[in-house]
Amino acid sequence: MSVFVLFFFFFFFVPVGCGSGTTGNNSNASTWQYAALGDSLAAGALAQEGYVPRYATYLNTDTGSNITPLNLGIPGWHSGDLLNALQNDLIVRNQVSGAEIVTWDIGGNDLANAHDSFVQKTCGGTDNQDCLRTAVATFQTNWDAIVVELLKLRLPSKTILRTMDIYDPYVAADTASGIFTTIEPYLDQANSHILANAQANGIPVAAVHLAFNGAAGTQAPIAAGLIASDGFHPNDVGHKLIADQLRALAYAPLH
Repeated sequence: MSVFVLFFFFFFFVPVGCGSGTTGNNSNASTWQYAALGDSLAAGALAQEGYVPRYATYLNTDTGSNITPLNLGIPGWHSGDLLNALQNDLIVRNQVSGAEIVTWDIGGNDLANAHDSFVQKTCGGTDNQDCLRTAVATFQTNWDAIVVELLKLRLPSKTILRTMDIYDPYVAADTASGIFTTIEPYLDQANSHILANAQANGIPVAAVHLAFNGAAGTQAPIAAGLIASDGFHPNDVGHKLIADQLRALAYAPLH
């Protein structure tokens, strides 16, 4: 299914997920367009209200501006899918270029697929970790290219441009099965890359991994009541926590 068809479906048939409409009704205030990019996390899967509409509400409350959100999150997307959309999809590119606020999350599915292969012992290599190494390397390359494309469309000096690192939903299960210390370093590599690249480009990063997994990375978000019934996606409490982390970054340079 093409990105255009997916966008058409989400925009016209899933108005809640798309965050259609404008948050705030102050006729004297400025109106900011908000483009949210990412995977099912941005789309708000399994939550009554995802982090995107919650963040839009914070934006309106904290700045007094009217916020027009457009949720471009597509469930199942990997980093390569987002990169392809930013490079080749004119709808996505136009929405981003016209937005005063842009957020994105990506990479959870890249690592989750490799995690599943490792658990099923189909990851490859003598240590059953080839797919983990490949997933991280591919993600890092795609992440850098995603940032390049975003900075062609919007500059941090003129945009509330925000991203986030990746939480680990598997802490409890992986700890119980004795594989946590093997897999966690790969997530740490991905998150370290996100932070380093974002800092180099002046893009604030919401500390989602810290909020969900604690300073040591060993806190199980399921035990903390942040994960939905599928054991992977955040529930409403988790989405509020993500929106809170974005809110904590404030709203420079526009406010």
